[in-house]
Amino acid sequence: MSKLSATENDLLANIRTGDQLDAMRFDPLVWAVHGILPEGFGIFTGAPKTGKSWAAYGIALAVAGGLPALGKVATGHPRPVLMLALEDGEKRLQSRARHLLGEGESIPANLHYLTIAKPGMVTPTIAAWLEVYGTENPLVVLDTLGKVMPPALPGEGAYNRDYRIGSQLKELADNAPGTCLIVVHHTNKRAAGEDWMDSTSGTNGLNGAADFTVTLARTRGGNAGTLKVTGRDVPESEYAVTTDDGRWTLDGNSLADAARMAQQLKPIEGLGDRSTEIVEYVTARAEPVTPKQVEEALKVPDARRYLARLAEAGRITKSGRGLYACVPTVPSVPMDSLLDPEWDNGTDGTHIEGSRDGSAEW
Repeated sequence: MSKLSATENDLLANIRTGDQLDAMRFDPLVWAVHGILPEGFGIFTGAPKTGKSWAAYGIALAVAGGLPALGKVATGHPRPVLMLALEDGEKRLQSRARHLLGEGESIPANLHYLTIAKPGMVTPTIAAWLEVYGTENPLVVLDTLGKVMPPALPGEGAYNRDYRIGSQLKELADNAPGTCLIVVHHTNKRAAGEDWMDSTSGTNGLNGAADFTVTLARTRGGNAGTLKVTGRDVPESEYAVTTDDGRWTLDGNSLADAARMAQQLKPIEGLGDRSTEIVEYVTARAEPVTPKQVEEALKVPDARRYLARLAEAGRITKSGRGLYACVPTVPSVPMDSLLDPEWDNGTDGTHIEGSRDGSAEW
């Protein structure tokens, strides 16, 4: 073997071997909201006026008080939460907290909040707070990222800007293991059938830097919604949720229930009343149906045209000449270890082991 120079030795210093990797031991993954929000940096997205700020604030209050998030999902023992509510004032924060918590409930002392952040002070403020509370598996919520998103540097493209900002936020979370840091962000308008991950406002730079992405979708004017989750350490899932005047609740008694409900609702998501009625009729039938059956049952003229469009969009399936049926679904049920009712964020219960990925301030 040839003798290596000092420079070459420096280049090889960080290379490890498989047996070294095999011998490594990592701490269990920490959850802010069990099965939905793990430690690390994540994006919480939704269309404007969907209710994502209400949902994020409700989760923050639940974690601070050790209460179930979304009314049903374990958060473990009470922990420090930093809520950067940059689009709200103290009056609104107090009013919403009292509404979300219910009559007679005090706002948790573990909730720390900030309503004003000067340019250039967001990441230093979060970093300083984590210096104090970063060992307590805290939650940090930045609502919204767009409020403080800095401009691109000279010569920097939009993707590189987004990735740079996302990487800075991820570094903050990584430097305080056990921390969950989420930013509330808007979605772009998108066509039906498009990958929902592409809906994050801006470029895919934020998604690329994030450990996980959560999207809240709701039909305008309705109270039913879907919480879509994907990430490096999170099983990709969709959960049915409902809202009652800002209070978001899991639709079911467990994540598995909500996942099954989401699969049932998926074929009619975003459809108009007539198309929804047709899909529900087809889905309820044990055998494939014909356009004539739909016309007679629902008094829908030209049902063949509706059925053909719905089949083309993947909402139903064409099972033969002139026959239509529901789309077979496989429920997106989380791993069994995500459904442990005794989970308490590291004190007892089952965990999923995971590793962590090890500029200018703004």
